[in-house]
Amino acid sequence: MVVEQVDNSADVSLQTSQGLYRLHRYPVRKRDNLRAWDAADEYLLAYLDESELLHPDVTLLILNDNFGALSVPLSQYHPVVMTDSYLSMQGISANLKLNDLDYESVTLINSLEAPDSVLESESNNGKADIVLIKLPKSLAMLEDQLHRIRASVNSATTIIAAGMTKNIHQSTMDLFSRIIGPTKTSLARKKARLIFSQFDEDLTVTPSPYPYSYKPGYKIDDNELEVINHAGVFSRDKLDIGSQLFLDNLPIDEKYKTIVDLGCGNGILGLLAALKNPAAKLIFSDESYMAVESAISNFIAVFGESREAEFLQTDCLHGVPDDSVSLVLCNPPFHQNNVMNDDVAWQMFTEAKAALETDGELWVVGNRHLAYHAKLKHLFGQCDVVASNKKFTLLKVTKK
Repeated sequence: MVVEQVDNSADVSLQTSQGLYRLHRYPVRKRDNLRAWDAADEYLLAYLDESELLHPDVTLLILNDNFGALSVPLSQYHPVVMTDSYLSMQGISANLKLNDLDYESVTLINSLEAPDSVLESESNNGKADIVLIKLPKSLAMLEDQLHRIRASVNSATTIIAAGMTKNIHQSTMDLFSRIIGPTKTSLARKKARLIFSQFDEDLTVTPSPYPYSYKPGYKIDDNELEVINHAGVFSRDKLDIGSQLFLDNLPIDEKYKTIVDLGCGNGILGLLAALKNPAAKLIFSDESYMAVESAISNFIAVFGESREAEFLQTDCLHGVPDDSVSLVLCNPPFHQNNVMNDDVAWQMFTEAKAALETDGELWVVGNRHLAYHAKLKHLFGQCDVVASNKKFTLLKVTKK
């Protein structure tokens, strides 16, 4: 596990009733002025202290702790932390180390695991005393997670969610009411709110709809392709416009020996590239556990055991050797967690250049307003427009 300790210029000191903690966002970037926590984290930690909910024997489950703002101050209670993000796991580990805290004090599990199988306690039979939820950016992910935690709670469990007021809607409250039980919200504090939900064991709950599947309109051997998506995957229920433009112009050439679907999501770019380039080796890379699992399922559904591929749970292209790749396909995200910026895209482009062999190609699709053309030309010295529509542009650069 990669753990990186670097000081930067951002305010990294989080003052809580549990103590003072230094926290960095992950991956650590120079001149990053964004904090590793928000007012919702502060509100939740303060409420736990004011309500005297914590005690030495408490069984604590935390969902979606981005960089350790909850699990680091609460590490003395040995929480189980569930996240869909490889980067969040790395950030929590790095921030535990930064504060001289025992890494083993926090149990990290991914979003596809069942929390009740990890919450081992003879006194509560795998039930959590307290569940803390940082609201994820998508309702689909929240819905999936609420279904997953039902087996880990009972009527005695305190369930508290936290988020910025702008991200809490009636649809958010309705999900808690429909899957957990009676739900109410707090007053706002620093533009953040808490949500309190009481587990109703008699509530009739329909099964989780995830993973979800849809047909993007492509045929394989006269059979229509069906794509499987877990809840946390981008463009969960239909093909997004950018990917459509990319798929309509996928490169085909015998020179592509190794093709990478970078930030693969459900893997549809790499999957169709594999079909069009039957001799190529495929690598799928994403930091989302649900994305990688979706890509694996979709690849197996098409190829079974007839073709091998590599699936990387990692940060961009960490683990891919330099000068080893013929072609990188990339539909970059323009946010990390709930923060919109181009840091992830720039990291993807930089690492793609390192991974590409001489004359290797990077193909990128993105919204016109993101100005990827200028960034790629600055990095590679040239950039060609392959195709475009009113909103998106498909770009190609070659490593020289």
